[in-house]
Amino acid sequence: MLRRPQLFACTFFLSFAGVAPFTLAAQTVDPQAATQNAAPQNATPESDGAQPDIAKPVASAAAIAPVKMPVYVKNGKKEEYVGPAEIIALPPTPMLDEEGKQRVDPDGKLMFNAPVKQQRDKKGNPFFNEKGMPVFQTAADLGYDQHGKKMRAEKVKPPKLTPLSIARGTFTVDGVVGKAELNYEIADLQFLYLYVPGLGVTVVSNHAFPGAKEQKNAFDGNTLTVKADDHTLQLSGEKRLLGKVPTSAFVVVNRDFALPSRFPVVGYGAITRSPYNWPGSHANQQIAGVTAPPVPRDLQPQMALKACPAGQMRMPGPAALPGQVLPPQPCAPLAVAQAAQKAWTAKQAARAAAATAPAPVSVATTPVATP
Repeated sequence: MLRRPQLFACTFFLSFAGVAPFTLAAQTVDPQAATQNAAPQNATPESDGAQPDIAKPVASAAAIAPVKMPVYVKNGKKEEYVGPAEIIALPPTPMLDEEGKQRVDPDGKLMFNAPVKQQRDKKGNPFFNEKGMPVFQTAADLGYDQHGKKMRAEKVKPPKLTPLSIARGTFTVDGVVGKAELNYEIADLQFLYLYVPGLGVTVVSNHAFPGAKEQKNAFDGNTLTVKADDHTLQLSGEKRLLGKVPTSAFVVVNRDFALPSRFPVVGYGAITRSPYNWPGSHANQQIAGVTAPPVPRDLQPQMALKACPAGQMRMPGPAALPGQVLPPQPCAPLAVAQAAQKAWTAKQAARAAAATAPAPVSVATTPVATP
């Protein structure tokens, strides 16, 4: 376990002595061979209170024009509804992560939020406000169903999560600092990825998964210590990682994976195979009265991007891997970024199809000799 005085002393020494490239074995890493990664997430299903009937899709909320206010006309003892009869549905919106990038599932498919449908009134007809604009469902107000019965969102018991917090963390390999100033807030721990050049990526979890071997008492207080081949990997921080009681870790090593980075990298995600996820680290909080020497650039983690403003998402582009410098991906209005995302996806699909297409075979023609 690295305590704060020891970390400061180590950082002070490294900052003045300089740091050599961190590698366990001579290995040439091809940046083109590194896999593009994206945060895998589970798709969010439609709300339990969604209408079972088919809604009329629209291009966008801005394309909706106000209608003449629907009225109820008395026809004897009954009231007849006079107005639009079709329920309107807004187009699905991209499901974004904390940095404003669209989430993808473990199969690499883009994820979208469920379409938002128009409410119904107490008599089961499409509901409009006083300006003739449709009123859409919200999480707190689903409106009524086609029979005029009030709809309420079904209460679903949230799944049990395993949160893990790494504060001012340090990743060491055989006692040598490979990364410092790690700050991650993991809402639900699935898998940790500990990458070391020359060794590959070590996948660690607190629950069993196919191919993994158990290492007892690996999670112990503020530290996680695992063995990968003949090397000792340790991740430590200022906070307790899991519970108060030491817990086993389940470990598997992928020796064939390589990143374009000369130094170790820490990541986390929801899958056990490539592409792995390497989210950015949050900045350190300042400690009053403590001034430490700056950590060398190579030991600093990749920083997390700032979240996009409401109604915006990041423009599409290749995922930045540790050790790579890519052009910035600015935030843009949702409609603009979504159109660019479709063009980007089509381009990537065409490129993948061209790469897997069989090469044309040229058939040589032999001239026939004439007698």
